[in-house]
Amino acid sequence: MDHYLGIDVGGTKVAFRVENDGGCVEETTFGWAPRHSAAQDLAQLADHVAGLRNRLGTPLRAVGVAMPGTVEPDGRITAWPSRPEWTGLALDASLRPLFPEATLAWADDGDLGALAEARASDCDDLLYLGVGTGIGGGLVLRGEPCPGLGRGSFEIGHLVVDLDGTRCVCGRQGCLQAIASGPATLARAALLRGSAVTFDDLRQALCDAHPWAVRAIDRSAQALAAAVTGVDELVHPRRAVIGGGFAAGIPEIVERVSAHLAGLARPGQSPLPVEPATLGGLSSLRGAVSLARLIAS
Repeated sequence: MDHYLGIDVGGTKVAFRVENDGGCVEETTFGWAPRHSAAQDLAQLADHVAGLRNRLGTPLRAVGVAMPGTVEPDGRITAWPSRPEWTGLALDASLRPLFPEATLAWADDGDLGALAEARASDCDDLLYLGVGTGIGGGLVLRGEPCPGLGRGSFEIGHLVVDLDGTRCVCGRQGCLQAIASGPATLARAALLRGSAVTFDDLRQALCDAHPWAVRAIDRSAQALAAAVTGVDELVHPRRAVIGGGFAAGIPEIVERVSAHLAGLARPGQSPLPVEPATLGGLSSLRGAVSLARLIAS
């Protein structure tokens, strides 16, 4: 039976999902070791792939990879702020030796997440935002990714939502990612609290309605709503969904984004409906498996 592998390469961890025609065979993750070099990262990736192969015991037919950062059409990474050591890396030369028997392709993680969410929710016009270590996203119009797989990525994380905002790792000021990503939200929470804040600290403080936690999340929700409003004014999707690992663990963020969207709506217009991602924090991973199936067909 054919096996299809999806890999979601993130800034802090890498997720794997293997499927066959009967469904999911295995789903695993590993966290990146401390940053040193792309070569060490690739060695860690190769070790995990070798273990996966041993457990499967059969060849892979196709592999789809969800990649963050900016990847040129020739497969060379030109920017990845979360792991700048990968800048200049040629994906084909780096990844193909790990899967010599399989068809291999990669695409932007946000674009793949959007495609997976559109199919899971049966919505052909959908805006997806993935809130995690960074902020990725994608847009599906009439059932197809926009601008299209392999034709550039939908970089909503670098949409400027506050001209006086925090400087982003990309070099600009006020990008959505610099304000509403998981690390940015935790940093703001720590400033408001006056001491370090972990993800679990923030979740518990939100449950207890501590003002510093509510303010930290609300600022991120406000920035997300501003980005959604801007996209809605231009292309009019039917729905927005919010996923990613950070947002999946803090469900309150969707309700707060919805409230800010209502406040940003122009007179006579209804705000875009916003919902939690159907696939939670696994949108990009499921999209990567879909890509593997697509290139194998």
